[in-house]
Amino acid sequence: MTDAARVDVHTHFFPAELPDLAAGTSDRRWPSLVITDGKGRIVRGGETFRIVPATCWDLTRRIEAMDAAGIDVHVLSPVPVTLTYWAPTELAVELSRRQNDLLAAAVSSHPDRFRALAAVPLPDVDAAVAELERAVGELGMAGVEIGAQIAGHELDDGLLRPFFAVAEALDVPVFVHPLDGGGGAIRRAGPPYDFGLGMLTDTAMAAAALVLGGVLEDHPGLRVCLAHGCGTFPWALPRLARGASMPPGTAASPDEVTTRARALWGDSLVFEPAHLPVLFDCFGTDHVVLGSDFPFYPPVWGGATDVLDGAIDAKLCTKDEAGAVVTDNGWRFLGPRSNPPREE
Repeated sequence: MTDAARVDVHTHFFPAELPDLAAGTSDRRWPSLVITDGKGRIVRGGETFRIVPATCWDLTRRIEAMDAAGIDVHVLSPVPVTLTYWAPTELAVELSRRQNDLLAAAVSSHPDRFRALAAVPLPDVDAAVAELERAVGELGMAGVEIGAQIAGHELDDGLLRPFFAVAEALDVPVFVHPLDGGGGAIRRAGPPYDFGLGMLTDTAMAAAALVLGGVLEDHPGLRVCLAHGCGTFPWALPRLARGASMPPGTAASPDEVTTRARALWGDSLVFEPAHLPVLFDCFGTDHVVLGSDFPFYPPVWGGATDVLDGAIDAKLCTKDEAGAVVTDNGWRFLGPRSNPPREE
């Protein structure tokens, strides 16, 4: 495999062996995977949270699907419902450690096909830092996935700065994914509102916190990618940039805010080819990576590269730009530790 391998940075994996903490506690909010006759259900609170295909936990089936889609490498990240920021630290640490062990084992079983992002027991920053260091240093994981909001704390909250400082020092990428349910950034719950508006709004709020809250300025080496094309942030940025210059005595000009935003990364999961140039304009053609949210989107919604193929057909981007999204950009986001070896 060369550094031109096609890498999908945004996919999810639910290890079948992940313990069901609800079974041993009185708290039924813990998620678990129930497999019956080859069919899977993520269960929470005694009810089915989501029906999932076998590719969510079965690596053999997953590789078959990757081959059919022409994708060389999946970056496996935790299913967001397992980011249990509401949980007591001791149990959150237990779940994070076990999940990371299982994700790392999946990578070890097929090192040419997978990388993995760790779960960490935020909002306990000390515990999260310790688990990030273990996941990267001992397990060889590629980076970390966090929510768009951490138990009510926005990403520019001072509580989280030590965590970002360690991620920067370790030179590992941070992938930001909204939590299911919209996180309070929308006043109307349920489908299609959570999916269509709430998650995208949460992600935009997270991006704005990073850009306007000083996180990227304080940690210039930090690599952060936000899921779903960074939500509505690319469309809101022109107004945000002007709004940031409105308070009396502000030092941020619209141009400065726009420049700062280009330090972020976004994935290509926007469903509409016409939206891709907006991502390129916001982040640069070199800071957009391939993301599919595999295996949660049904095939009828299209394949991992359909938006890119559509953008090429509509002359909204070049083949070279789309090719970089699928290959080089993803590997640069992951960093040298995770890159495949070059062929001589």
